[in-house]
Amino acid sequence: MSGRWYTNPDPTGATTTGEVGLRFTCTQCGNCCTGPPGYVLYTPDERRAMAAEIGVDEATFEERYTHRTSRGRSLNEVETSFGNDCVFLDRGTEPGKALCRVYRSRPSQCRTWPFWKENLRSPKSWDRATRTCPGMNTGTLYPPELIELRLAEDIGAGRAD
Repeated sequence: MSGRWYTNPDPTGATTTGEVGLRFTCTQCGNCCTGPPGYVLYTPDERRAMAAEIGVDEATFEERYTHRTSRGRSLNEVETSFGNDCVFLDRGTEPGKALCRVYRSRPSQCRTWPFWKENLRSPKSWDRATRTCPGMNTGTLYPPELIELRLAEDIGAGRAD
């Protein structure tokens, strides 16, 4: 990562307010939950919480909703017209919205979007991610200190390289 570029005033050039940090508000578009094949890794505590949220035991959760990868167990994906959707992405309940069926217990990888190390490498990396995420550079201002906390919380799975 080339420094903490987002600690500079107006790091993306999207505003001229002198703000420090980055803006993001989820629009529930689902773009961060779909795309090319990838990984959504999770911790044992997250597995326990997700299983409880959908009302199954942990063994059933792993059997139905996950698969083994070279990086550990990952949530399954379902091929759709949008790409490879996370198995918990719900596009049908609320028209025009993509909802997470395990939102309260979603893995840290999901909770920390878009503050992933690959998006924070440089302003160019951030800008590239904004092409698919309409919530980036809008809404809530995240100060650098909070961005750093989110970055530390992410277990670093991300989409496949």
